[in-house]
Amino acid sequence: METQLIVIGAGPGGYETAVHAAAAGLQTVIIERAALGGTCLNAGCIPTKCLCHTAEVLTESRHSEALGITASEVTFDLAKAMARKDAVVAQLQAGIDGLMKAPGITLVRGEARFIDAHTVAVGDETYSAPHIIIATGSTSRFLPIEGAHAKGVLTSTELLQLQEVPQRLTIIGGGVIGMEFAGIFRAFGSEVTVIEFCKEVLPFFDRDLAKRLRTSLKKQGIDFHVGAAAKAIHEGETLTVDYEEKGKLRSVEADVVLMAVGRGANLDSMNFADAGIEVSRRGVVVDEHFQTSVPGVYAIGDINGLCQLAHAATFQGFAALDHILGRPSPYRLEVMPAAVFTVPEAAMVGRTEEQLTEAGEEYVVHKSFYRANGKAMTMNAEDGLVKILAAPDGRILGAHILGAHACDLIHEMAVVMQRDGNISEIRNTVHAHPSLSEIVLSASR
Repeated sequence: METQLIVIGAGPGGYETAVHAAAAGLQTVIIERAALGGTCLNAGCIPTKCLCHTAEVLTESRHSEALGITASEVTFDLAKAMARKDAVVAQLQAGIDGLMKAPGITLVRGEARFIDAHTVAVGDETYSAPHIIIATGSTSRFLPIEGAHAKGVLTSTELLQLQEVPQRLTIIGGGVIGMEFAGIFRAFGSEVTVIEFCKEVLPFFDRDLAKRLRTSLKKQGIDFHVGAAAKAIHEGETLTVDYEEKGKLRSVEADVVLMAVGRGANLDSMNFADAGIEVSRRGVVVDEHFQTSVPGVYAIGDINGLCQLAHAATFQGFAALDHILGRPSPYRLEVMPAAVFTVPEAAMVGRTEEQLTEAGEEYVVHKSFYRANGKAMTMNAEDGLVKILAAPDGRILGAHILGAHACDLIHEMAVVMQRDGNISEIRNTVHAHPSLSEIVLSASR
């Protein structure tokens, strides 16, 4: 079969790009070997956020007496929470399936492999197109340590299928995945220990924000070991995780261990060498248009290793499509919000204070705190801050929020940064009272 565009992978980057391509008039074949929606929908963003919401409601119900609400008995059923999560995923999958039936889109089920630069095979069928977009995502990484694949050592995918709450959960890795699951299972009743190799959790976030989040989660009963290296996992009646901290070898017992040390691009099954597509240890090598070393072939999302966020994959796909269609792309992909759905939430966009300091750039720090905001107090959500990093002329260089609805509030700064806007634009814009958005307004003053 010959077509105008082949998209390999129906995750957020793949299926969104296919829909836009078909709307632009391109006959599009999209190939998916597993469930529609990719990791994000099936084993990442959406299912974890279902459990994050369950954990938040559970926590609030247990501390509702301060609000005048007395709950005589609060019980939790993990199986029911997982069933709700599965129902949400199934409903969203059905929505994507409907999109794939749109005119101009042909959905092919199966695993694709390159035959040559512009031809892929799925089983016994071959498909050719002048333009191909690779959007095959990533898989969970494992540390190269003894016992990394022992029974009871799970990735986020398996953890999302648990039907019983582990009494003791040890998480290796304090990144986004590790922090979200730490908060979830602590709320569910697990004793949670986090072992993070870097000096602070969320190592790509502003350190001020990350430290405050760790402090908040520690108050919730999560045990943190930062600057610590996992060395081995031993099987017995339970699991024992050996780790080195401050030059001393220590250990912690666990019923379940979550391996949350990042994800790696899916590079093994596509025959990239046969197509002449250059790859590195990080992923498929691409240029500023997300075009690979082969003209007409693009790679978006986790497979290129540039930014492992679902929305990054989507907008990289849009940018690649613009290049295919020969039109200018309006997206500034360095303005890329990131969100962590812990309690409190954490979100950022742009550069951190550490990055600006290292680059020798001048900047001014603007801060405001949730505890001074009326709406936050009414919500019993005084824990948090807004931190804006601005150039001396007022241009916003980075923004960081810790607190309730941080993952929503961050986009006000993203919109301003998208157009190289000035912090005065926020300061001079009327914000509704009482609202959490007034914390952003206060930080701009």
